Amino acid sequence: MSQQIWTATQQMALKAMGFPLWEGEAMEEGLHQEKACSQDTSQALVEGANQELAWQQLEKEVQDCTRCGLCQGRSQTVLGAGHRHAALLLVGEAPGAEEDRQGKPFVGRAGQLLTRMLAVIDMQREDVYITNTVKCRPPDNRKPTPVEMEACRPYLERQIALVQPRLLVALGGVAAQSLLRTEQTISRLRGAIHTYSIVTWPETLPLIATYHPAFLLRSPQYKKEARADLDRIRDFLDGAS
Repeated sequence: MSQQIWTATQQMALKAMGFPLWEGEAMEEGLHQEKACSQDTSQALVEGANQELAWQQLEKEVQDCTRCGLCQGRSQTVLGAGHRHAALLLVGEAPGAEEDRQGKPFVGRAGQLLTRMLAVIDMQREDVYITNTVKCRPPDNRKPTPVEMEACRPYLERQIALVQPRLLVALGGVAAQSLLRTEQTISRLRGAIHTYSIVTWPETLPLIATYHPAFLLRSPQYKKEARADLDRIRDFLDGAS
């Protein structure tokens, strides 16, 4: 006579009613649970490997990119940095001289201020993912043109799709206008939660716009408004929005 294999829920119910389980029954259920756990682990490993491969392919494409004229003056490309499964993804304008030298985003004076801004809401750079609308430094640190940002948009969209953050933050008017495809100024865009969408990705993401740290260095009188934006970001991540 074959032994009955009980599910975990059935085992709990039988124990609650005072019925003992045969050793073989519990063992069979344990084997099934172990097999399911092993399958979940294997699937997670495969997904992790696929993610790593996708990041490697993206990095290689960006390094070799010649889609616009910015490639001619760069020392190296600046893809992004930070937690690749972050809840918060920040998008700035473009790499500067120090970023071009180090190959990392926001490592100059503006980057130092960004680090302090994140600390205000109890976050570190390692907790977030940071990138820019374009991956090469524009000459003389000028603003990237719409053509240059459109050339880099597929890279940015792939970054967002890979990270899958809960919230996007546009740092400055250039990034906000590019992401939201609008001509409204940063003063009009900040203070609200917008919706960002990718054509090739079915989901939409909430987006908050705030001042670029470089702007705050030049115009510290706007730090009060920036603090309000940071509080809004923290409230959203804490589930208050």
